[in-house]
Amino acid sequence: MTELLSHAEFRAALEDAIKGREAKNASFSRAWADGELKRHHFARWAENHYHYVGPFADYLGYIYGNTPDSCTGAKDFLLQNMYEEELADIRHTDLLIRFAQACGTTRERVEDPMNMNAVTRGLQAWCYATAMREHFAVATAALVVGLESQVPSIYRKQIVPLREVYGFTEDEIEFFDLHITSDEVHGERGFQIVLDHADTPALQQRCLDFVRWGAEMRFAYTKALYDTYVAPDLVTA
Repeated sequence: MTELLSHAEFRAALEDAIKGREAKNASFSRAWADGELKRHHFARWAENHYHYVGPFADYLGYIYGNTPDSCTGAKDFLLQNMYEEELADIRHTDLLIRFAQACGTTRERVEDPMNMNAVTRGLQAWCYATAMREHFAVATAALVVGLESQVPSIYRKQIVPLREVYGFTEDEIEFFDLHITSDEVHGERGFQIVLDHADTPALQQRCLDFVRWGAEMRFAYTKALYDTYVAPDLVTA
C-alpha cells in the first residue's frame, strides 16, 4: 500500500479482511447452530475456549503498555475492556465455567491447560505474541477487530439453539448473552482506534494483514474443535 486510505476506505478494507473467514461459518459453529452437537461437545469447547478468552485481559494489558500516554481514548478503552473481563459484577470466565459445568465438565478440567488442543494453544500464543510485539493499533486490529468483533454474529446464531434445541437455562448461557452486547460495543470502539491511529500506509497495511490473520486463526480454531471432538464421534457412531 503506497497511499493512505480514507477512514471510509480503510473501514471497508478492514471489514473485507474478515469476509470469507468468519468463524460463524466454520464446521463446529455450523453443527452447533444446526442442533447437531451433544453436551460433551460443548464441554470440550469450553475447555478450549477458556484458554483462548481467559487471558484476554492479559493480552489487552500488553497492548495498554505499548500505547502512548497521549492516546488517552485508546488507553481508556483498553482499561475498560480489562475491567469488564475481570472486575465487573462477575468475571466473564466464571460465566464460561458455569456453562461448562452445565455441560458435564468441571472447573478443574476447564482450567487445566492439558485439556486444550494444539490449535487452541497456537491461537493463544499468537494473541500473546501480537499483543506484546506489535504497534498498539495493529494489535487492536488483530485482537479486537479480527477476533472480538466477530463474537456477536457468532453467538447470535448459537444462543437460540442453546435455549430451544439443547435445553440450557438462561443462567447457564449468560456468558453468550453478555458477549452479544458487550463485544458489539468493544468491536466498534476497536474499529475507531484502528481508524484513528493507523496513520501511515504501512500501518494500515499491517492492520489489514493482522485482521485477516486473526480471522483465519479463529476460523482454524473453530474448525479444529469439530475435527478433534465431533468428527471422531461420527466415525464410531
